[in-house]
Amino acid sequence: MKNNFGDSISNKVYEYRVLARMSQQELAEKVGVSKQTIFVMEKGNYVPTLLLAFRIASFFDVDVNEIFTYVKGSGQNED
Repeated sequence: MKNNFGDSISNKVYEYRVLARMSQQELAEKVGVSKQTIFVMEKGNYVPTLLLAFRIASFFDVDVNEIFTYVKGSGQNED
């Protein structure tokens, strides 16, 4: 049985990065991932691990909830 609740995580990585006047490559190097990871995260096509989410929040010196927001789905299950 597969659970498909439709939950997601939205983020403000792009906004924080632009305000810091950083490139995707620079941020990627600071938090230990590839530029591609930052790119797909900013597009909403990648949900970071908890470790990476906390690393990004720590880099920007904000609470993780300032950058990442849990979006609750429908709560339906698929068989």
